[in-house]
Amino acid sequence: MARLITLVEDASPLLREVMSALGPHAGRAHVLGVTGAPGVGKSTTTNALVTAMRRAERRVGVLAVDPSSPFSGGALLGDRVRMGDHALDRDVFIRSMGARGHLGGLARSTPQAVRVLDAAGCDVVVVETVGVGQSEVEVAGLADTTLVLLAPGMGDGIQAAKAGVLEVGDVYAVNKADREGADRTRRELRTMLSMADRPDGAWRPPVLQTVASTGQGIDELLAEIERHAAWLAESGGLARRRTLRARREVEAIALASLRERWGADGGTALDALADRVANGDLDPYAAADELLDG
Repeated sequence: MARLITLVEDASPLLREVMSALGPHAGRAHVLGVTGAPGVGKSTTTNALVTAMRRAERRVGVLAVDPSSPFSGGALLGDRVRMGDHALDRDVFIRSMGARGHLGGLARSTPQAVRVLDAAGCDVVVVETVGVGQSEVEVAGLADTTLVLLAPGMGDGIQAAKAGVLEVGDVYAVNKADREGADRTRRELRTMLSMADRPDGAWRPPVLQTVASTGQGIDELLAEIERHAAWLAESGGLARRRTLRARREVEAIALASLRERWGADGGTALDALADRVANGDLDPYAAADELLDG
């Protein structure tokens, strides 16, 4: 599994053959996205959720995405340090991935890495994002269920109202609930969510309180995640989400292939078009059409 994910991350020439072989075995795992701002306890919560899942005898794969330095390109890959409880469990696979400059809270190769874990027989694949802000919501397009974590003292109600991550969650948890202000944070979050215009029969995201470091509220949190999974299966939402996920993945691969073709000749064709646009001889739309036609 580790070697296959390395092939994915390195965009190996063998990747097409690998994905073709894995395809028939994928599509069975439930993909759980865990996101939230830095410091809310994503890794600790993931560790606690894995513990609860193992009690239910689930095989679990974890992809923990860490930020990469824009200066050196390196990544600490330290999220898995907080998951040492499962290091010797053969039914838990934990892999850290550097974002490698990709925006949105994930690495560019995360969707293919999820497929590897899915095909390998994991019942649940947990994807923990880079600590995200107000608009890095790419995980919602990858996950079947998106868990958004917040913590007391991370901002007032106005901050919560404008945060894009509050529009993509299926389950919300106020972690570090033993701190002052947890009840207020939960109340404000519920108020913001109640203002959303949801059609009849739509999923109503629950808001829970947890203390992941002690395990408080984790069983209840897992129960809500499983309830959402059951609702998706019954409502037909799961098939819709996975079709949309596949569409995004195909689109990303196609765009990456186009960029490779443009750069195959050293970028000379693109440079020539750019010169003409800069000189006013060609407009950028006509240049883009010419580039695509080539």
